Amino acid sequence: MFKQLRDDIACILERDPAARTRWEVLTCYPGLHALYIHKLAHWFWIHGLRWLGRFTSQLGRWLTGIEIHPGAQIGCCVFIDHGMGVVIGETAEVGNGCTIYQGVTLGGTSLYRGAKRHPTLGEGVVVGAGAKVLGGFKVGDGARIGSNAVVVKEVPAGATVVGIPGRMVEDGAEKAARFAAYAVVQEQDDPYAQAIQKLVEHSQELERALAAVTDRLAQLERDAEAAARDHLRAVK
Repeated sequence: MFKQLRDDIACILERDPAARTRWEVLTCYPGLHALYIHKLAHWFWIHGLRWLGRFTSQLGRWLTGIEIHPGAQIGCCVFIDHGMGVVIGETAEVGNGCTIYQGVTLGGTSLYRGAKRHPTLGEGVVVGAGAKVLGGFKVGDGARIGSNAVVVKEVPAGATVVGIPGRMVEDGAEKAARFAAYAVVQEQDDPYAQAIQKLVEHSQELERALAAVTDRLAQLERDAEAAARDHLRAVK
């Protein structure tokens, strides 16, 4: 257990530039506290002490602002950054090395008991602040979910998903090797935004072309009037 704790603290020091010392992480990081409260709640849950598991989970929620159902399965070296408002449902599975930011929901869309209602996150997944991952599908290893995205279908390994509803903007072959805080890559564009930008640019080109045609017609009209005046003077 102490080795696991050291590894969890080390992963926080690695991923959070604001973390300065092991003691600070141990005493001041609610994400770490919530995970270890969950370990106790999960032990109660799998040993048939369901009410005690739920009550322990509720205590964890009161203390940390992070709600993890005792039935959820959480891997090692998971980092819940800030954590306020995070909700992880009963049948959710979170793989090793995942990073989850504040306001994230790993929720379910089915009302059937016993069914796989909540998502499975593969290893190394990053879920940005405020994102909602809803349903019993898998998010592949190394995938990234953008802040405030709403994801309702399976995500391939290494992909990046943004928007409402979530859409893929980067596949595994194009994935950046570096860790992306808040699942955002600055040079990355939303395909919908790119399409809109192209429409705007095309509209601007049409406006310029129309303005040029209008100017040319006005010039031709002026030339015709001048020619008519010259003709009248010549006739007189």
